[in-house]
Amino acid sequence: ETLQRIVSTLVSKNDEIHNFIDMLNHTISNVQVNSSNAISELDEEFDGLYSVLHEMKGSMANTIQQEEARKIQALQDQLSQCSHALESSEELLELAVQSLDIKNPAKLLEASRQIKDSVTVASAFRLSLKPKVSDSMTHLMVDFALEKRMLQAVKFLPVPKAPEIDVAACLVADNCITVSWRMPEEDCRIDHFVLEYRKTNFDGLPRLKGEQHWELIDYIKATQYTLSGLKFDTKYMNLRVQACNKAVAGEYSDPVTLETKAFVFSLDSTSSHLNLKVEDTYVEWDPTGGKGQEKIKGKENKNRSNAASPKRATNSPRASARGSRDRFAGESYTVLGDTAVESGQHYWEVRAQKDCKSYSVGVTYRNPGKFDQLGKTNSSWCIHINNWLQTTFSAKHNNKAKTLDIPVPDRIGVYCDFDGGQLSFYNANSKALLHTFRTKFTQPLLPGFMIWCGGLTVSTGLQVPSAVKTLQKSENGLSGSTSSLNNVA
Repeated sequence: ETLQRIVSTLVSKNDEIHNFIDMLNHTISNVQVNSSNAISELDEEFDGLYSVLHEMKGSMANTIQQEEARKIQALQDQLSQCSHALESSEELLELAVQSLDIKNPAKLLEASRQIKDSVTVASAFRLSLKPKVSDSMTHLMVDFALEKRMLQAVKFLPVPKAPEIDVAACLVADNCITVSWRMPEEDCRIDHFVLEYRKTNFDGLPRLKGEQHWELIDYIKATQYTLSGLKFDTKYMNLRVQACNKAVAGEYSDPVTLETKAFVFSLDSTSSHLNLKVEDTYVEWDPTGGKGQEKIKGKENKNRSNAASPKRATNSPRASARGSRDRFAGESYTVLGDTAVESGQHYWEVRAQKDCKSYSVGVTYRNPGKFDQLGKTNSSWCIHINNWLQTTFSAKHNNKAKTLDIPVPDRIGVYCDFDGGQLSFYNANSKALLHTFRTKFTQPLLPGFMIWCGGLTVSTGLQVPSAVKTLQKSENGLSGSTSSLNNVA
């Protein structure tokens, strides 16, 4: 048995060595191929450099030839002018010498006058006897001393160092993450950066298991990048950056984790009216839904208490929202969110279809009555839009309505500050304030939506926009700005 184990071990070791030899041979082959490729790329780079130098030499030589032609032409023009002036001057000199032989005083005087007039206009006396251009061409010489030193310093491209993410300069706001980084030392050969990110529910360093795959943003030229249009449906996000030059990519930066916590919920189909079709974050009016069943259930529920069954009690906000009540009935065409607001500041948005006849957006305490409508009880707050016959826009609470004399936006933002006792509605596009309720919330709140003839789409996982935060600060600083509908519990 011992011998068999030894033989088996030797066979296994022999197989390992054979495999390792094959791997070494394959690696040798790859080294040869990659070396040949590197030499070919090196030849291409130097051929390109030679081509640039040759092209530059031709351009400079052409400049010298043009300068030579210009100077020669200028000098030839001047030479031609001088030759013409000299010829005229010699003719005038010969005429003057001949006139000296005239014996008749009158004729001599006349000839002298003619010579004098000719000399006055003679071109020989207007010529500049200095070359128009010099024969020097030294200004077209070049000094390649600097370039030679640069070429002598040419080396293989180094691997870029890992960037350093500046956490203090990173920003999470308005469903965007702005990431900033820097290089540990200046490197002019960096061509671009690569940013990778992934969502996570764990603070600190990335986990090996249970994580999403890295998403990649390539060819970033700056040392800052903004990831926009995100849905913050996890508590954190891991980020890392890599620097690349023309040849190789460096190591990734140490990953950082930024908090991206936001309020995330879905529409609870177990809480919806039978005439509503609910799909995650979309609800649509369905006039044919459960009409026969509603009549039967309506009779059954007349004598039924609205209190929740003890079996449905739970400590989980999401679980307590689901299954905590039966469907709405009658004209309470309502659906609730499946997650309760128990603390903090949260924001979500709602978009209505253009043909929507009537809808309400707001919040309510848990376990509203089966036939309750948003804003018609002292435990619910909403804004209501009615497009039936004529458009009305109002804020409702405790069965009181305040007309809002402003255009109805196509997207409504809801801001809930549970601890501060504030519920505000905004134009989600312009971030203009529509209405604010102020109260002291005494129970957890569920997002509530009522719809008749049309559909609503809810967007959750949103950061509180910066513009909303600014408006909240300014609004909280003003006194006497609360509505008459605001309820102080």
